Amino acid sequence: MSDYHLHLYPHRRGESTPPPPEEIPLSHIERYVTAAAERGVHELAFTEHLFRCVESAEALGPFWEQAADPVTRGHTEADVRADRTMSLERYVEAILGAKDAGLPVLLGLEVDFVPGTVESVLELIAPYPWDVLIGSVHWIEGWWFDRRHSIHEWERRGHRRVYEQYFALETALADSGTVDVLAHVDRIKYQGQRLAEPPLDLYEGLVKAARRADVAIELSSAGLRHPIAEAYPAPPLLEMCRVAGLDITFASDGHLPEQAGWGHDEIRRLARDAGYTHTARFRARKRDLVPIIPPRG
Repeated sequence: MSDYHLHLYPHRRGESTPPPPEEIPLSHIERYVTAAAERGVHELAFTEHLFRCVESAEALGPFWEQAADPVTRGHTEADVRADRTMSLERYVEAILGAKDAGLPVLLGLEVDFVPGTVESVLELIAPYPWDVLIGSVHWIEGWWFDRRHSIHEWERRGHRRVYEQYFALETALADSGTVDVLAHVDRIKYQGQRLAEPPLDLYEGLVKAARRADVAIELSSAGLRHPIAEAYPAPPLLEMCRVAGLDITFASDGHLPEQAGWGHDEIRRLARDAGYTHTARFRARKRDLVPIIPPRG
């Protein structure tokens, strides 16, 4: 089995957290491989955030300026600047070096979606030999919606409106044709904000876009660690994806070695419950399918 969403270091939220080293040691990547193997997961795709790489600044632009509220705008800018300490070049070199050393790893990237930047982002990442690109939405008009410091935006906008805005962005990301997999497609629920009823109409629009673009959907255990305490996507959305014929990948969204392969028995059960029998595997952005190994226990 595989884990197709991993990061090399935790996010920085300020100067109290040291930045990652410029040179990423092979031993650090080996620790992810070891932890995952202990959970029955034997292939890892590292998918570092594009926005964390210093080279992304020009391509993504000052997107936080879209936020109307100056407090929200300031928080997003501060968080992005604190976390943008990695080198895309060094990251690629480290993962390719690990592949050359025989480790079962793939070179991936989490392409953070900002409307209006697709062409510049594609130009930036084109030179690199990616195995898989995953796409994600973290900001709505400059608002980092899953950070507690801007929780007031939920009340200002209204929960239904937030969901509408989020899924409109997810749908646009799918339609862009930029990525191979949509990551944590209902991450908007991260902090526990649910609607009274599942927004099936919003799910339907996203699923149709994913079908048009032939993009896979990530089934992620990360939500089980988050305040929402539910995998991404929620069962009704996962079922809609299966009915539509969308492929899935498995993911932990781990940011530490000990999180590699975390929760994979649970998400394998969720996949089987939804009717999935295979998971997608990528090489050089080419996809094939492999059977899902039954969960342990």
